Amino acid sequence: MRRLWLLFAQTVTVGLAIWFIVASLKPEWAGSAQRSTLSPVPMLEAPSNAAPAQGSYREAAKRAMPAVVNIFTTKGAQQPKNPFMEDPLFRKFFGEQQEEKQFSLGSGVVVSPQGYVLTNNHVIETADEIEVAFADGRKAPAKVVGTDPETDLAVIKINMENLPAITLGHVEQARVGDVVLAIGNPFGVGQTVTMGIISALGRNHLGINTFENFIQTDAAINPGNSGGALIDTNGNLLGINTAIYSRSGGSLGIGFAIPVTTVKRVMESIISTGQVVYGWIGVEPQDITPELAESFGLNRKSGAIIAGVLRNGPADKAGIRPGDILVAVEGKPVSDTTDMLNLIAQLTPGNKAKMTVLRKSMETTLDVVVGKRPKPRREDRE
Repeated sequence: MRRLWLLFAQTVTVGLAIWFIVASLKPEWAGSAQRSTLSPVPMLEAPSNAAPAQGSYREAAKRAMPAVVNIFTTKGAQQPKNPFMEDPLFRKFFGEQQEEKQFSLGSGVVVSPQGYVLTNNHVIETADEIEVAFADGRKAPAKVVGTDPETDLAVIKINMENLPAITLGHVEQARVGDVVLAIGNPFGVGQTVTMGIISALGRNHLGINTFENFIQTDAAINPGNSGGALIDTNGNLLGINTAIYSRSGGSLGIGFAIPVTTVKRVMESIISTGQVVYGWIGVEPQDITPELAESFGLNRKSGAIIAGVLRNGPADKAGIRPGDILVAVEGKPVSDTTDMLNLIAQLTPGNKAKMTVLRKSMETTLDVVVGKRPKPRREDRE
């Protein structure tokens, strides 16, 4: 009996020594053995082809991400010229004055397999060189096809074909509370997807663009996201991310995107003609405030007061006068000045349009030959 006990003790000692050596040299073996022998419950692992978890939007992101690109721009900085650089002896010792370059970044969306890329005008408007980079590492120089400062949109083109193009969605079917994803290159960290909801539709009076009809979202949008995509849960484009409301420079949950309806119209016009043409009648409108309503003796709050009329402009020739209140354009009611500008902008220059005005409490309909809206000067946007 004593011999059996001694044999058992020696066996245990040798076994512990072997386990100690294995645990020191190959800890993964010991760990594996420990889990298999000590775990009271078998550990189950999901198969590699498991379906996405409920609430995942990875299929939408996977569908849209290849069409969202990073845009890098370069601009030569304007430096005051050193008067001593005219002296050859000075240049010999100190060398030529080097031009400093400024770099900036943004995002863009491929809208055509033929290489057309949509972005914000403010991303590329002062650039000397533009480079487009795809998420898979491919890069290509780009040239500007056309810009529209009024909506802050621009179309650039790269010399590549068979590109992954995004699918345009239907923003008219979108509602407040719908889930959306924002894709872009915030702060230059690389392609990033953020999630939020549509917080509001038809946002205007923000002073960002001339024509405003923004989608507001709380999906995180930061510097570098400009020109990127706002997509629905199917991966379709709903808008182009363009601005944020922020006191810190970062996202505070209030971001704005240009809706795809505006994007499509501007894009098609730029690609076909190189520019965007808007209707114009040559008036200075003003919103109806409670004070103005009382002054004019108005019982209504909708419409736009004509504060000024350009001499020999379309409105002047049609008989519109200062003090008139424009209440309808082609039968569509005018709620305020922003609404008026948007309705007139959609008219075709050269065509007649019916404008309904309220003059001395009497409604009058006038035929106005629509003019072409003048291009804004750069200093007007600064």
